[in-house]
Amino acid sequence: MSGNKGITKALINSSIMVTIIVIIAELIGTRRFSVGIGTITLLPMLYAVVMGMLIVPDLLGRVIPLLKKVIGDDEIEFAGTAVMIALLPLGVKYGNLVGPNVVEIVRAGPAFLLQEFGNVATIFVALPVALLLGLKREAVGASVSICREPTLGIMGEKYGLDSPEGTGTLGTYLMGTVFGTIFYGILGSLSLSTGLHPLALAMAGGMGSGSMMTAASSSLAAAVDPALSDTVLAYAATSNMLTGVTGLYMVIFVSLPLVNKLYDILEPKIGKKGGEKDE
Repeated sequence: MSGNKGITKALINSSIMVTIIVIIAELIGTRRFSVGIGTITLLPMLYAVVMGMLIVPDLLGRVIPLLKKVIGDDEIEFAGTAVMIALLPLGVKYGNLVGPNVVEIVRAGPAFLLQEFGNVATIFVALPVALLLGLKREAVGASVSICREPTLGIMGEKYGLDSPEGTGTLGTYLMGTVFGTIFYGILGSLSLSTGLHPLALAMAGGMGSGSMMTAASSSLAAAVDPALSDTVLAYAATSNMLTGVTGLYMVIFVSLPLVNKLYDILEPKIGKKGGEKDE
C-alpha cells in the first residue's frame, strides 16, 4: 500500500466487502446436521470464512472481473493487519464472561495449567507425519506447536523466518488461519458425542488462537444446555488466555528441545532421502 490514500481505499473496500459477507452469513443462519452419533453445528462465522477465502482475486476474480477492482493486493495486505484489531473486542467480550464465572474457573485451576502438557503430545503425531511427507528441518517448525503468533516470534528469533524451521512454522500458521476456524467450528459440536464433559471440551478449545477458540467454543455452546453455554464460553476464554501465557514458556523450555530430539531420532529412520540437507 502506498500512503494514506492507499490505506483509506483498502479500508473502505474491505469494510464494504466484510459487510456484504456478514449479511449473507447471518441470513443463512445457524445450521445443524445429525452425523452418526453426533451433531455438526455450522455457524455464520464458518460461512464468512469460506466466503472470505473465495474472495481472492485469483479465484473469484476470474469469474467476476469487477471484484478485482474492489479486492486486490492492497486489501489483502490490509486484512492481515485488520484481523488482529478486529479480535480486540472479542477479547473484551470473553473477559467479561470470565468474571461472573470466576469461582467455577478457580476450582478447575490445576486442570487449566496441566492441559498445556496435552498440547505437547501433538508433537508425537505431527512430527512423524511431516517426516513421512518428506519434510526435513521444516518438520521441526511445523510440529513444534499450533504455531500462532508467540511461536512465530520464538522461531523467528532462534532460526529466522526465512530458515527451514521458520518456513515450517509459518506454513502451519497459515494453514491454521485458513482452515483452522472451519475445522474447529465443526469439531466443537461434534466432540460432544465423545461423552466428555462440555467444560473439558471447552478447555480443550482454548488452544491459543482467538479465531479458532471462538469457532470451537461457539459451536460447542450452541450444542449444550443453554444454562451451561456462558460457562462453556468462559472456560474456553480462560483456557485460551492461559495457553497464550504458559504456551510461550512451554515452547521454549519443553516443546522445542523435545521436537529437536525426536527429529534427531526419527529422521534417519523414517525421513525421505534426497531432501534439503540439515544444517
